[in-house]
Amino acid sequence: MIGIEEIGVYIPKTRKDNLLRMCEFGVNEEFLKTKTGMLSLAKKGAEEETSDMCVSAFYDLQKKTNVVADDIDCVVVCTQNPDARGLPHTSAIVHAKLGLPTSCAVFDISLGCSGYVYSLSIIQSFMLANGLKKGLLFTADPYSKIIDNNDKNTCLLFGDAATVSLLSEQPVWGIGAFSFGSKGADGEAIRVQEDSGRFEMNGRSVFSFTATVIPAHIKDMLEKNDLTVDNMDLFALHQGSRFIVDTLRKRLGVPEEKVPFVASKYGNTVSSSIPLILGGELGDIKNIVIAGFGVGLSWASAVLYKIEKEV
Repeated sequence: MIGIEEIGVYIPKTRKDNLLRMCEFGVNEEFLKTKTGMLSLAKKGAEEETSDMCVSAFYDLQKKTNVVADDIDCVVVCTQNPDARGLPHTSAIVHAKLGLPTSCAVFDISLGCSGYVYSLSIIQSFMLANGLKKGLLFTADPYSKIIDNNDKNTCLLFGDAATVSLLSEQPVWGIGAFSFGSKGADGEAIRVQEDSGRFEMNGRSVFSFTATVIPAHIKDMLEKNDLTVDNMDLFALHQGSRFIVDTLRKRLGVPEEKVPFVASKYGNTVSSSIPLILGGELGDIKNIVIAGFGVGLSWASAVLYKIEKEV
């Protein structure tokens, strides 16, 4: 069995205060609190690369567990904003910076908001198929590389962060059946402009897609796992915005305390948003829905369940 043993996180200390930019974009504090939900955004250093963020997340993982670099036999980096132009692949750069064994398999996955869930399925399947015992799944998508700081639709939403999930044969969290979806025909709703290299998003289209597709998708995934909404203790939903998370919660009929919105102090961190929730204090929680949705358009969900240790 391969599951999640522990999660390390890295959130840059530098913050951009959205409350100081309200007048610039003609919005008020109520809009920031109830619609975007992002009061401040974490920003990486000017010289800090995607791989550096991954390394910082690994150092946090080392504080939480006894993981040793020599034991790692698989590394996956999920990012759409890699080091340089993505050649060599960021996972190879992380491999070098951490001094991992030459026998270690490393590769990147180019996915955004659904990336953590997709990548979790990929690395688990890859490890099981090849008899691997300890793998690292990194997420790091610093949108500060591509954000237009004058674009109201995006510059008040996205922050920088990285995470790393340790997958092993001694998991704390088991992984249930996954469900996936794509609608490439609508992918232009979230894209990078070819001429300027700047990021742009049609917020209305993204919200409409999320509100109509994702609740039914989550319910279908739970049915595949022989579970219902009422069986779940926590819904770790992609932190696209407070309004999106609140809308999904209401359409799923889930109490507010089961659907955290934790991104108000650091922003929408794309593929890192779900593992940032999982890397926090989960207390007595036993059953978790994870669901990512966005760039592509792409969506994915799964169930995590706490593994009861024998006494």
